[in-house]
Amino acid sequence: MPLTQLAFIEDLVNTTSLEELWAKHLGKMQTFGFDRALYGYTMFRAGDNLGDPEDFVILSNHDRAYLDEFFAKRMFTHAPMVKWSLEHDGSVSWSIMEDAYRRGDYSREELDVVEFNRVWGITAGYSVSFKSLSPRSKAGIGLVGKPGASQADVDAIWAAHGQEITLLNNIFHLKVLQLPYSYPNRALTSRQREVLEWVSDGKTTQDIALLIDRTSATVEKHLRLARESLGVQTTAQAVSKATFQNQIFRYEL
Repeated sequence: MPLTQLAFIEDLVNTTSLEELWAKHLGKMQTFGFDRALYGYTMFRAGDNLGDPEDFVILSNHDRAYLDEFFAKRMFTHAPMVKWSLEHDGSVSWSIMEDAYRRGDYSREELDVVEFNRVWGITAGYSVSFKSLSPRSKAGIGLVGKPGASQADVDAIWAAHGQEITLLNNIFHLKVLQLPYSYPNRALTSRQREVLEWVSDGKTTQDIALLIDRTSATVEKHLRLARESLGVQTTAQAVSKATFQNQIFRYEL
């Protein structure tokens, strides 16, 4: 791999914010000819059910109106390439969609998603599905060719650089898993993070009160606010979600 690519990877690995990481990765993908991308990650999958979209990690430079409709109407549940990503690991050309269309394999809902994407100029691209060690989690990224690019053009790009692009996307994904991710209005305060960390260590409310030199009522308040911020009902769920988002047991960056 050229030194310039190694320097880019080193820069990516040393990035400390998700926003900066995404900007760098997107810029690199654009040099290959992919001007739009949609990365998604869930840790709350149950079979074909990916969970609440509000719990997804979503990174994209698609038009906001496109994303709002795609997720508000849960179109992702019928998106052919999302379905492929749930069942496979690795990378695949979007030419398989055209093949399935010609064979008449698609349901009405799947055809609606294909047509919706065509309206937005999302017709040629490649998908990468990342290997997961847990059946509860799954991540993938859809890379879209530049306007006017045919699937044959995209396939030619992949033939020349596919191994490199796949490697860069895997490095990007592994880095995403290391960085804190919080949703609008769901960022925890330092005290909320601290009490959740103690809970995950098996400490009781009384134990935590002694450890942080506060009353049990104050500890309960921090736990309640943490649950509200994370949108969960129980403290156990709060610990799980905060862990998923890398909001606890982390260095201040």
